[in-house]
Amino acid sequence: MSVLKNKIDFVALISVTMANPNGDPLNGNSPRTDYDGYGEMSDVCIKRKIRNRMQDLGERIFVQSEDRSDDGCGSLSERAVKTLANIKDGEEYAKKACETWLDVRSFGQVFAFKDKAAKGVSVGVRGPVSIHQAVSVDSVRIEDMQITKSVSGEKKKEGVKGSDTMGMKHFVRFGLYVVKGAINVQLAEKTGFTEEDAELLKECIRTLFVNDASSARPEGSMEVHKLYWWKHENKIGQYSSAKVHRSVQVSLKEGVEVPSSVDDYTISLEKLEGMEPEVIDGI
Repeated sequence: MSVLKNKIDFVALISVTMANPNGDPLNGNSPRTDYDGYGEMSDVCIKRKIRNRMQDLGERIFVQSEDRSDDGCGSLSERAVKTLANIKDGEEYAKKACETWLDVRSFGQVFAFKDKAAKGVSVGVRGPVSIHQAVSVDSVRIEDMQITKSVSGEKKKEGVKGSDTMGMKHFVRFGLYVVKGAINVQLAEKTGFTEEDAELLKECIRTLFVNDASSARPEGSMEVHKLYWWKHENKIGQYSSAKVHRSVQVSLKEGVEVPSSVDDYTISLEKLEGMEPEVIDGI
């Protein structure tokens, strides 16, 4: 496998319909928004979904969800010790971690554990893949629905079930979110991130919401519509990432005040001389 040689930029357009793309635990798990009402998805949330897809595609992942653990380890410390406990040199430790886990050589990782079995190793790895927090094109409408949660299994009296609990469900009526990211070649050379890894990352983003359904995100409520993938001609890039990302322009169609689908938007691509993106439809 060949290490990445050309800088890559990417932009994905994601629609949210009657779903909670990323709840805010400090706000009753309501969908994240900024002060102007624009919807947000944290970069951590997006990376979690990418890691899950990497795992689905058969790759070894270091930062695993508890319910998706595939190696019997119950913590990051346990997983690190299981694979890296006998390595004392920091550089060798980082190299082995990058070789072992795709998410480490993609996003980086800090290894700093108190467990004595880790031999006091504290190592930081900077990953080549950077992802911005996603922001909606327009302000989003957040709706709240009161629900009854049938969680009580206790009986008050014989033959009488305990009372149900009232709760709230929060969701975005509709929003079109933009995800931006890039892959740095200099850091790819350090972690061993390859051309094949970049192709796999592309597939993970294209299929971001496969196996991601939940009560907050019903099947079909989250969708990747377009993925724009630019491969530069050199390591540092023909244009800055900011300029490349701005070349995707999304605006409401004339006469539309409250969007309800991606069809309510005009999506255009500003031409950059010497660069033509691969435009990929979501599934």
